[in-house]
Amino acid sequence: MDADRLVREINFSAVRSGGPGGQHANKVSSKVVLQFDLNQSNALTDQEKLSAAENLSSRLTKDNILIMSCDESRSQHRNKEILTQRFLTLMEKALVKQKKRIPTKVSKSVKLKRLSAKKKLGIKKSLRQKPKLD
Repeated sequence: MDADRLVREINFSAVRSGGPGGQHANKVSSKVVLQFDLNQSNALTDQEKLSAAENLSSRLTKDNILIMSCDESRSQHRNKEILTQRFLTLMEKALVKQKKRIPTKVSKSVKLKRLSAKKKLGIKKSLRQKPKLD
């Protein structure tokens, strides 16, 4: 994954941010929306595209477009920086290959320890019973 090439493929747009803010919020477009088309990307290999599509499936549109937005700051430039950083960390996490889990067996000593603990508990409970008069 080449971060510089990925950033060049991002489409940014500025829109008016919602919520309170008075005159400033009504006339300044400080909210930034990021759109990244996964299918049209040249920065990712086909294998990376499949991995990203699988890991980001809940965040992608039907056309495999990732849409993110940020309106934390009053500055459009700061929001763009925040959004770019979030996008890069998201893509890094999406492209990490999961290690294959190697199943392990429970050791003999652990099994014996569990069985002996069960046996002790059973004996303790049997000693609580009323004595049988035969």
